[in-house]
Amino acid sequence: MGLALPGATGERSFNAALTLQVLTFCLLWSSAFAAAKLTLAYCPPLILLSTRFLLAAAVMFAALGLRSGERWIGWRNILIFVILGLANNAIYLGLNYLGMQRISAGLTAIISSANPVLTALLASMFLSEPLTGRRLTGLILGVGGVIFIVQSRISEKVDDPAGIALAIGGVISLVGGSILFKRLAPRGGLWAGNAVQNLAAGLALLPFAVTFEHMGDIVADWRLAAGFAYSALLVSVFGYVLWFRLLQRCGATGASAYHFLMPPLGVLFGWLLLGERVEPRDLLGILPVALGIYLVTRPANHSGTRRSGAAIPVPRLNCIRRTRPH
Repeated sequence: MGLALPGATGERSFNAALTLQVLTFCLLWSSAFAAAKLTLAYCPPLILLSTRFLLAAAVMFAALGLRSGERWIGWRNILIFVILGLANNAIYLGLNYLGMQRISAGLTAIISSANPVLTALLASMFLSEPLTGRRLTGLILGVGGVIFIVQSRISEKVDDPAGIALAIGGVISLVGGSILFKRLAPRGGLWAGNAVQNLAAGLALLPFAVTFEHMGDIVADWRLAAGFAYSALLVSVFGYVLWFRLLQRCGATGASAYHFLMPPLGVLFGWLLLGERVEPRDLLGILPVALGIYLVTRPANHSGTRRSGAAIPVPRLNCIRRTRPH
């Protein structure tokens, strides 16, 4: 008699859909560094970002207007999404774009790999996600790997320390936004929430763009148009929706773990699209980062023996099925 497999088909379907979302998110998020670096050669950063956010917001609000049954998400949720838009879009990408004028897209992606360890640390403090000895070891390894890469590039003057500091500030802002999202738990569709975030970020950066930058510095080029369209219509729209969906399903620590894929993918896209040099020490530094993230996010082992006739557990990503929409 065969072993019982209750809900196995549903679990596999859930894991398949989640895996596709993770892969899509990682490809969009990691390629965004190279796309940004490409467009920055033809347009000042704050003008580029403010128009990108406003275009993404216009597209999303237009799509919302075509959908039936969308409910008003309420002023509280709008205010939360405005705050998240400032942290996750305006400040995070604003600092990253300013930093990428001084450092490579690949290094920016590598610095972003500190996201999971910082998130795990803050999640233990504000979200009651336990920080065990294994996770603490992972934190030390992850931070050590990032420091190793950054220190070697500073000592060899490959990248500007000021640019590195801006990128680190951007990571801190994104981590703070992730913690706030889980802590405040805004309700309403992620599509509407992301539209509000993009609008808030675009309006926040616009005064700085028109004050400190000049439209005359924009160079018309097909690469600017292609990179801008990719960043606005794919990364800002779908990339961020996927990010918040992963935060909902996986928790702050689990979702941020996928950022350990950003360094190798970011360096790869920087090499493919921009011809950036890959340093051997970059690859060495990724190893402790990846090991650290594995230790931080690996679920605890549960002892026990399987009885005859018991259900075979279906392997799943370190995420949970959502039972109540936000």
